[in-house]
Amino acid sequence: MPINQAFLGEFDHEMANTRKTLERIPEDKFDWAPHPKSMKLGRLATHLAEMPGWTKETIEKDKVDISNYSGPPEIKSRKEVLALFDKNVAEARAALVAATDDANWMKTWSMMRGDQAVFSMPKVVVMRSFIFNHNVHHRAQMGVYLRLNNIAVPSIYGPSADEGQM
Repeated sequence: MPINQAFLGEFDHEMANTRKTLERIPEDKFDWAPHPKSMKLGRLATHLAEMPGWTKETIEKDKVDISNYSGPPEIKSRKEVLALFDKNVAEARAALVAATDDANWMKTWSMMRGDQAVFSMPKVVVMRSFIFNHNVHHRAQMGVYLRLNNIAVPSIYGPSADEGQM
């Protein structure tokens, strides 16, 4: 099975679960954070929405320089978060479908800060760790944010305390 095909089912599953989580973010709590060192809820939601967009750059480029990255635009509504997420998921899925060259998946990809490599690893590992696992990590954070704000946490891999069935 080609690498891109191995990723597609997982991508669809994880993105559907992330969207289900983002659909619940409370618009009146975008400035809320559980701790002064924590991301605000709106920033965390935006981060989840922007992450799928990294897929295309991972597949099509061998490095990305983040030295001038200022972050995503400030988003102030659930509708804007979901629009950014849906756009990035569609572009990422199209890039995954087109990524049929397994040799390209084995090429080294680097996140650069100017001339300094922040990290370098095969693109297949970037997809698994920096995109999939990173998404799951922050989606779990969002689940905690939802719980602390008395918003039902969706079932993801099995029932949640709020949803007995998937």
